[in-house]
Amino acid sequence: MRTAYSVETVRAAERELMARLPEGALMQRAAAGLAAACADLLGRVYGSRVVLLVGSGDNGGDALYAGARLARRGAGVTAVLLAPERTHAAGLTALRRAGGAVAGVEGAEDLILRADLVLDGIVGIGGKGGLRPDAARLASVVRASRAAVVAVDLPSGVDADTGEVRGAAIRADLTVTFGTHKPGLLVDPAREYAGSVRLVDIGLSLPLEAELEALQHADVARLLPVPTGESDKYRRGVVGIAAGSARYPGAAVLAVAGALRGGAGAVRYVGPAGDAVIARFPETLVSDQGPKRAGRVQAWVVGPGAGDDAASVAEVLAADVPVLVDADGLRLADVGAVRARRAPTLMTPHAGEAAALLGVTRESVEEARLESARELAGRYGATVLLKGSTTLVADSGGGAVRVNPTGTAWLATAGSGDVLSGLAGSLLAAGLSAVDAGSAAAYLHGLAGRFAAEGAPVGAHDVADGIRGAWRDVRAG
Repeated sequence: MRTAYSVETVRAAERELMARLPEGALMQRAAAGLAAACADLLGRVYGSRVVLLVGSGDNGGDALYAGARLARRGAGVTAVLLAPERTHAAGLTALRRAGGAVAGVEGAEDLILRADLVLDGIVGIGGKGGLRPDAARLASVVRASRAAVVAVDLPSGVDADTGEVRGAAIRADLTVTFGTHKPGLLVDPAREYAGSVRLVDIGLSLPLEAELEALQHADVARLLPVPTGESDKYRRGVVGIAAGSARYPGAAVLAVAGALRGGAGAVRYVGPAGDAVIARFPETLVSDQGPKRAGRVQAWVVGPGAGDDAASVAEVLAADVPVLVDADGLRLADVGAVRARRAPTLMTPHAGEAAALLGVTRESVEEARLESARELAGRYGATVLLKGSTTLVADSGGGAVRVNPTGTAWLATAGSGDVLSGLAGSLLAAGLSAVDAGSAAAYLHGLAGRFAAEGAPVGAHDVADGIRGAWRDVRAG
């Protein structure tokens, strides 16, 4: 499992480690890893042109020491000092001794435009808000250059704890981060600025509970239910789908498709799209008597394409089994009814739906995805899966937020969320917790989207068909 920790936690771990090491040893560890990553990206170090953008403090020091290592290998290294009076003195001395040059902000543009590699050491993980004017101007020059861009620990101008980008920021091709991932490296919009991320182990001792978690294949494989010789359809889980309408029968079909491919022993469908569901999936148990009379289920999915069917939403929320609420169900679900539930509740909004529930703009949710997911989970007393470019799963009880590492932009297609809802509902029926069901479903769904797309447009039905391949891939390790 990949984990990310807050700036405060990282700082505390660094202080504890520095107290046990010789002065400067920790920075030298970071610089060695940083220089190695830069060398790998350059391919040929000797004769290459490297520009260091150096701010004040330890972040700039890391860049200077790494630059000194590259200079000793024959690179032409120039440090552009954005705060000359507060530049890391020992790092600057090391660069000069290695043959590196120093320049001011005024002459930086030509240097950057001729560089093979730019090393961003302007602002460290403690930076807040956008870049200051001089740094913002250099960021625009870097963007216009053909140089490879490497960020030191975190791209300057992004918030390490939240992933927010407020103002100008450096866009990196590679971010070399030290000790642990920071939340901003895993959450959009900051994730888009980080490029590829390379973690350098510098020996930090970190708490067991992280700020963010990103599941990997092995983690998901351990969660997925696998039938045994004693399994029957009820032991495997029966999921109820209350979805669809005369206007949106396809939502019901797609939710059922996701549920059938999620390992459920049986799927019960309730709603007006029974004929469409049976025509596509004859194994579905169909009823038009409402959720209360549908028969035995271990979990419910309610809302996809439901229109204004508030009665079905209320009936499902009153059931004493895990419930997933999506799409129209989010709009129709009473917050008091959700908070009063004793069984787990998983809500799966996209940014627009989350914004409506929170009473804010969609843009504010997109800009602060981590904060928005946590706030919504707390308000409803539920687990929230916030869909988007980085899908997040936050629990009302706190703890680490899960961030999904799979997916593709091709998943932004009508009905894709309906498939995800059915898949997650099936995992709820199999006995997974709301956090695990949402996380595993998002992982499989993202992987299925990648497999189905292969760089070309896909429909939601293609994503549903790709779940079996994703499941096999995860189980195979």
